[in-house]
Amino acid sequence: MKLTELKKLLAENSTRHVRFVLPTGSKVPPHAHVTEVARIDKRFVDCGGTFHTESQCRLQTWFSDDTDHRLTAGKLLGIFDKAKFFLETDDLEVDVEHEAPFASLFPIANVEVENEILCVHLDIKHTACLAEEKCLPPNLNKSFSFAPLPSFKNEKCC
Repeated sequence: MKLTELKKLLAENSTRHVRFVLPTGSKVPPHAHVTEVARIDKRFVDCGGTFHTESQCRLQTWFSDDTDHRLTAGKLLGIFDKAKFFLETDDLEVDVEHEAPFASLFPIANVEVENEILCVHLDIKHTACLAEEKCLPPNLNKSFSFAPLPSFKNEKCC
């Protein structure tokens, strides 16, 4: 999800509490903080020798014993407002760094409103070969895919 779209949803739901939902359907505790908003700029070369540059917005979540804490969409929007000078653009993909149980990166799949909660559904991030035509043997079966996770779509978010 692009930052533009996320900020629009936050603005439309500024009084709702934000709740993150992991790809497994597990929910990040409701008292989680967004401890960082960052712009990540990555420059790399793939296995075929092509150079790439990508930029994205990363949210880092964290929680402790502060169980009375609740993040509202308006407060998160305010944090984005403070970060706009280094984010430079809203045309960035957003992902979430969360310790589940080790630090992992999750792209945002979608955001749904459920009563007083703005549920941010996270997705799985996959790796891929960016130069298959250059580095993989021609007889390799390229139809490999990951087994899908069980669907929790009928489960209420919060």
